[in-house]
Amino acid sequence: MAKKQTGSARTTLEDVNESLTTTAQRLEANKKYINWILIAVAVLVLLAVGYIYGIRNPNLQKAKDQIGKADIELLQGQQDAALTDYEKVADAFGNKPASRAHLNAAILLYQKGEYEKAAKHLEDYSASDKLIGPASQSLLGDCYVNLKKYDKALAAFDKAITQSANNELYTPAFMLKKATVLHEQKKYAEEAAIYQEIKDKYPVYTQQYQMNVDKYLERANALAGK
Repeated sequence: MAKKQTGSARTTLEDVNESLTTTAQRLEANKKYINWILIAVAVLVLLAVGYIYGIRNPNLQKAKDQIGKADIELLQGQQDAALTDYEKVADAFGNKPASRAHLNAAILLYQKGEYEKAAKHLEDYSASDKLIGPASQSLLGDCYVNLKKYDKALAAFDKAITQSANNELYTPAFMLKKATVLHEQKKYAEEAAIYQEIKDKYPVYTQQYQMNVDKYLERANALAGK
């Protein structure tokens, strides 16, 4: 009986040793794995720092310098030179100054009647500002109206209306542009609905600009057969 207990104890001890050895091997393997992860993270951090200080910041400063040159040219009345430089910044960079360059280039191109090019710049422009953002979408809609791309114009005006967030002076202006496009498309019932909404929700706008919204509402309703 004693021999059986000794053998059993020996076997148990061997099992424990084997288990400990296996655990140690696993820990060593995990340690190597963790070290590789730490090395990879360190490399990513170095790449990020290198990008920020080696590429992004110098590019940002370069874009600022170039767009500043274009701004000065515009102030001096050199619109063609300014347009050329705005387009260079817009094409060469993908940062905040480049975004503004897209907008400025679009405005100058629109004034020259180059609506297709202006629209392309506006499509690449992004703004979170509650005034400039909707205004840029409104200008995009104007480009599409001139190009007779009415569905795209409506989409742009809808975006301008949404982004302007019920501003009493700007939202109804964008709505009127949308109504004009709907009239062109002979969608008179939808046009009338917009005039009714302006009348109900934006009396300040109609009073300030002395707009006889009832006249346009009656016309749209009559054309819609109401």
